[in-house]
Amino acid sequence: MFAITGATGRLGRLTIDALLERTTPDQIVALARDPDRADDLAARGVAVRRFDYDEPADLADALSGVDRLLLISSDDLARRIEQHRAVIDAAVAAEVGFIAYTSVLRADRNPLGVAPSHQATEAMLAESVLPHAALRNGWYIENYLIGVDAAMAHGVLLGSTGDGRISGAARADYAEAAATVLVAGPEAAGVHELAGDTAFTLSDVAAALSEASGNPVIYRDLPEADYARALEAGGMPAPVAAMLAGFSAGAAGGILEDSSGALGRLLGRPTVSLRDVVRNALAKDRF
Repeated sequence: MFAITGATGRLGRLTIDALLERTTPDQIVALARDPDRADDLAARGVAVRRFDYDEPADLADALSGVDRLLLISSDDLARRIEQHRAVIDAAVAAEVGFIAYTSVLRADRNPLGVAPSHQATEAMLAESVLPHAALRNGWYIENYLIGVDAAMAHGVLLGSTGDGRISGAARADYAEAAATVLVAGPEAAGVHELAGDTAFTLSDVAAALSEASGNPVIYRDLPEADYARALEAGGMPAPVAAMLAGFSAGAAGGILEDSSGALGRLLGRPTVSLRDVVRNALAKDRF
């Protein structure tokens, strides 16, 4: 039986979609902090179980009967390591046979602020003796569509990445890769550095927005502090603005560029292009 943490999130739902193309609903468990948000999954025949990273005493019971688990990293950066440890301990207690974990590209040497918690989680998995795979996902292309309405309204996409190249991929491609690894199980154990086939710059993102919308958009590079202030001015809380500006500046060094082609090989096809993701997102008004 397969189980997905964070099942009501965007990546979790897409992974369940991909699993439903590979197995029957009765073989899938959606693990969610708020099961009421998973009514649509239950309607498709997927089992839904409450799973709160912050309630470790209940996690092992929720994993009963689960053989393969996708641990989608927590979005609580302050508590992520503690939460992940609770999930891994519960998986050991429940005798889960295989864990796939959504890490970050080049987690072992990535300078971005999210990397230390991923490094710690990968280390905990190694110490657990459970067969596991580290899905070191690159950036989602959709990340660059946050605030796209303002960018198109003003004709300017802001960032601090300079000419840094990013091998981003569609969220759905990462989800399909996760489902593929889960189905393969222990045979897919190890580190998977996953990124899009073709690297792009933020100038390329602006060009894709221009093409898809019919309105000219240019990329304007800012110093990290100025970009953080611009995000704050747009209504973003200061800590979040500082974090996102730091990520943007960190990508300037090329840490998110990868030419291995590993994601495409897992998928058995080319990854979805930047232009296609942008065009589809604008058409659906969904980012």
